Amino acid sequence: MMDMSEPQGRGVAWTEERGTSDEGPPPEAARQARRRLKAPRKRARSRAATSVPLAEAERPVPPAPAPVAALTIDALGRKCPIPIIMLAEQIRDVPLGAVVAVLADDPAAYTDIPSWCMMKAHEFAGYQELPRGGWALYIRRML
Repeated sequence: MMDMSEPQGRGVAWTEERGTSDEGPPPEAARQARRRLKAPRKRARSRAATSVPLAEAERPVPPAPAPVAALTIDALGRKCPIPIIMLAEQIRDVPLGAVVAVLADDPAAYTDIPSWCMMKAHEFAGYQELPRGGWALYIRRML
């Protein structure tokens, strides 16, 4: 005959006042905790529906008219980090508040240039898709 005064199993039973046990929370509490910790699922988008990379949620809405660029850097056909290096070297040549346009077709440049602007305290002023592929990325010099 089994002694019912002792808890069965290897660990200490779950207690409400302590909130812990050797075995962890009961199964239902564990499931609820996992549900709270899960990030909401994002719906998959078809790449065929858009030519803009999926990181577009990180970008501002492109402006209707393109800013007038004081300097245009043609980085088409060049892979990152070359477009950013070209931008970093030449942005000093334009006056404060002026806009630099970087023409790039590398998807890494599309996401890295706005990040570079935040790091260097410049304003990412928007982008436009180019007819032959790629983007014109507009940066306003702030420092």
